Amino acid sequence: MPAIITYRKQEIQALLKEISDPEIPVLNIVEMGIVREVTVSEGSATVKITPTYSGCPAMMAIEQNIQLRLAEKGVEEINVKKDFSEPWTTDWMSDEAKEKLNDYGIALPRKSKECHCPQCNSKDTEMRSIFGSTPCKALYYCNQCEEPFERFKCI
Repeated sequence: MPAIITYRKQEIQALLKEISDPEIPVLNIVEMGIVREVTVSEGSATVKITPTYSGCPAMMAIEQNIQLRLAEKGVEEINVKKDFSEPWTTDWMSDEAKEKLNDYGIALPRKSKECHCPQCNSKDTEMRSIFGSTPCKALYYCNQCEEPFERFKCI
């Protein structure tokens, strides 16, 4: 019988940081704030995740990627649970994640209606569509540099 591999919580969290968000590949699921809690016991791990939207199409891929990554490392029992007790918010994203978004060309989520272009930092922008390439982003246009861009919605 093979030995049961037991990981510490920090090791599981490090493995989860290797999983990119399928819709925003520059960010991992921990930086996004999707991973809410990790618990471990002998040979098993439970990962609680909260979707950015209740109908987020990427959640199935995220769940599968968690299962695959942890199984590759020998975790025998993997439980991925969706947690809807609190709605996801951009406040759960790290500051580093927000900067990576901007560098990737997606405007930073802000509580104000003011939107800065990620290309030229101009405030002379306008929303063109409430939905961008995914439900969690809106399509904007910069009147200064004349470039379209997406803005991560502030939820």
